[in-house]
Amino acid sequence: MPDLDLKIGNRSYQINCQPGEEPALQTAASLMDEEVTKLVAQGGRMPEARLLLLAGLILADRLAEAGQVMAQAEEALVKAQSAEPVRVEVPVIPAGLADSMAELAARAEALAAQAEEKAAQ
Repeated sequence: MPDLDLKIGNRSYQINCQPGEEPALQTAASLMDEEVTKLVAQGGRMPEARLLLLAGLILADRLAEAGQVMAQAEEALVKAQSAEPVRVEVPVIPAGLADSMAELAARAEALAAQAEEKAAQ
């Protein structure tokens, strides 16, 4: 079992852990150290047990809040996945209409050509 030397609030703590747990414990100790440092800066000296308890409570509160945010996000995702998809209707031009429009365009061009001929005379 690996021994870890963790520094929290200018004190060293030696703990044993399972192989592979070292990075996670070092990260956790770093978070705890940040909170202890903030508490010492705000409130001065206090007993070590109280300092560690307050830092642990602050981190537990953050964890609970993150859990609530995650639960809300999961709930929103489930709602979004179970909602009816938005239906978009695209109008379809009937085949006969396209032919009629082409015929009208050809007539209009013929009339325009006739009008130009008469205007030129």
